[in-house]
Amino acid sequence: MAKILAIGIATLDIINTVESYPDEDSEVRVLKQHQTRGGNATNTLTVLSQLDHDCHWAGVLIDEPDSKAIVSELAHYHIDTSTCRQLATGKMPTSYITVSQQTGSRSIVHHRDCPEYSFKDFQAINLSEFDWIHFEGRNIDDTRLMLQHVTTHFPDLPCSLEIEKPRFNIEALFKFPTTFMFSQHYANAHGFDDAISLLKSLPANTTATCTWGQQGAWAISNNGEIMHNPAYQPLQVIDTLGAGDTFNAGLIHSLLNKHTLQQALNNACQLAGHKCGQQGFAKLLSNFIFQ
Repeated sequence: MAKILAIGIATLDIINTVESYPDEDSEVRVLKQHQTRGGNATNTLTVLSQLDHDCHWAGVLIDEPDSKAIVSELAHYHIDTSTCRQLATGKMPTSYITVSQQTGSRSIVHHRDCPEYSFKDFQAINLSEFDWIHFEGRNIDDTRLMLQHVTTHFPDLPCSLEIEKPRFNIEALFKFPTTFMFSQHYANAHGFDDAISLLKSLPANTTATCTWGQQGAWAISNNGEIMHNPAYQPLQVIDTLGAGDTFNAGLIHSLLNKHTLQQALNNACQLAGHKCGQQGFAKLLSNFIFQ
């Protein structure tokens, strides 16, 4: 079991499942609706906790009803929130998600009135206790300071960075982490038509992955070797929400267990595919064994 810290946001997700994605200016009936906790970093921790790791989340919590629901679910998965910043005013981030039953795709409208976790908050954490730190690629200026702090004071502490969205100046973070996790969305936004082109554009001695939907995922090792793993398709695609976060958890878990990058890529793809075949994260590891 490893002790893992993740820095990012937690959200309240309001999820509407519809028969198929609606056209603009149309009215459709919701087949079912539920609310749950979301957010990339906390999703990844929810999976890692089920893989028997000691998980801690560093983010911002606001004293309002939505925060209580978020903390309650995190506690259910034994995720520690003691490193969080607590605020009296504001609103927890809220995501309004439309899931197509026809394809399993999800579209998200996001609202927030909540500051980001700061470098000052991060400095108060005793990082010597942790075996791995995972960062969402957001809040660029403060995240750069956090990564620089880890590199300077804890050079042997593995840290990963998820790069999902093409945020302004996010490339300023690229010289610090030991492992990168890129999305197809980021690659396409920067003009790359395939994962290999993105991975080959990175600096030398980089370990990175790039997911590419139904085509699977690619990785590059720190010696420049490119590898690929196909996607694992469930019998039925039910819910793709959080599949990328699940992939990241599978990758971190495998690398912590000293698997090769190729095996870690395979494990991450398997776990992400398994996630797409069920609603949410509850009992994700039930009847699941890495091949």
